[in-house]
Amino acid sequence: MPTGPAARAVRAVSSAGPVSPAVPGRRPSAAQVRAAGGLWAAASAVLAAGAVAAGAVPQAELLRAAHTARLAGLHRAEGAALAVVRHLRATRDPQGAHRAHRADELVAALRELLLVTHRLKAADPDPGLIGGAPHNHRPDGPLRLYGVCREPVVGPGGAGGVVTHLVDDTGRWYTLRDVAPGGPVRARRAGTAHVAVRSFLSDHERLSRGGLVVTGAVVAPDGRLLAERGVRATFAAGRPWAGAVPATAAPDRLGSGHAPPLTGCDVRIVAADGDEVLVRVLTGDALGPTVRLAPAHRHPALAHTANLRRLGACPGLEVRVLGRVDPGRVTTLRPLAVGPVPGVATTLRLPQEWRDRADLGYDLLADAHFPAGAHCPPPPRTAAADARPVDSPLRRIRDLVELAVTGGRRAAAEHARDGDRAGHVAALRRGGFATGADLFAALGAVAARSPRDAFGRPARDDQDQYAAQWLATAVYLTGTEAALARGLWHR
Repeated sequence: MPTGPAARAVRAVSSAGPVSPAVPGRRPSAAQVRAAGGLWAAASAVLAAGAVAAGAVPQAELLRAAHTARLAGLHRAEGAALAVVRHLRATRDPQGAHRAHRADELVAALRELLLVTHRLKAADPDPGLIGGAPHNHRPDGPLRLYGVCREPVVGPGGAGGVVTHLVDDTGRWYTLRDVAPGGPVRARRAGTAHVAVRSFLSDHERLSRGGLVVTGAVVAPDGRLLAERGVRATFAAGRPWAGAVPATAAPDRLGSGHAPPLTGCDVRIVAADGDEVLVRVLTGDALGPTVRLAPAHRHPALAHTANLRRLGACPGLEVRVLGRVDPGRVTTLRPLAVGPVPGVATTLRLPQEWRDRADLGYDLLADAHFPAGAHCPPPPRTAAADARPVDSPLRRIRDLVELAVTGGRRAAAEHARDGDRAGHVAALRRGGFATGADLFAALGAVAARSPRDAFGRPARDDQDQYAAQWLATAVYLTGTEAALARGLWHR
């Protein structure tokens, strides 16, 4: 088991799970502890092998352990195990796409599985670790929702479509989805396609700028609005972005039935950097750090890249942005929509029918949408290089954590033996991440050890220690990156 900083990191962060029917303070049963131990062992074997080597046999062992967990009533652990298997199969698919995103998703799924089983096999009484069988949520009374933006979806297996994001009066987020085979071309068409909620018929563009009243609503655990029997919906007025958009970094814990919120803030354009844009975050009357806006999708069928290039050609322009922080670069936001900053002269001038927002994947910004008479020449080539933000030293930890998951323990050990290991540790300490430096060094050291039993097999205790050390490092990384993202992007 990890001690010191590693133990504190494991205790510090826990992913949310479904509401549990368990009695608070009641410890897991002996059968549940055994089932959790079996899942831990199977997940540890997958981690040691890495995605590239975790073929049919390790996956079958994980599925068998997940079945045992389900019989023992460990719903959260079972769901986490099934998610790991899905991501393993997607990562190993030779015809698959978007591998860069899948590595991060696999890390998150394996971190959740190991964290839950690590605590369960220690008989942790937290009822949230048991979880409940996933079920749809039925809110009390009608839902009054306001459209926020549309997001093109280009997923694995050639999937394409759109997600319309909505919020209620309390700031909780919901989504309407239309995703099917078709790739980026279908994602482009879906932005103005019809959407049906039982007998109600509208389109995604209208809903994203208007609103919706839903009675008898049925909401999936991830915040999707479902067109179940008895659901009734009517169109309602939306609200402009001139008011405060309830857009913040995702909280540590989300209740069942609510979608993760997007991240929003006001920024000032600094310079273009290829098809990305360097900006300064506006914090009251002051300018915050320099950060980066990058296209959510770069396919030419979608408008993200063209719109960011247009914005990057106007240094000094102030805009409100809404999107997602890049999971691999905390200083990078992938915006989905932009709007004017209220009370500012050098900001966007959007048509009234757009309701103070432009969906970057669908709406194309033109000269008429910029301040009258504004002269926005391309910035000097040196401006981008001079203003380019420096990524957090945490990137070194993320690289090692992801390498361990994709390439296995052997790849992590090779990384630990390279000549710049001491330099990585020193950079983390200079950046103020002393615990991160300790965890980085410890993970590399544990990965490089290879004790064997009397029969020449890897020692079981050593495999447990390696998994626990990786878990401590991954949990620390998640919590620290989330804190940095809130500090950078939260208005």
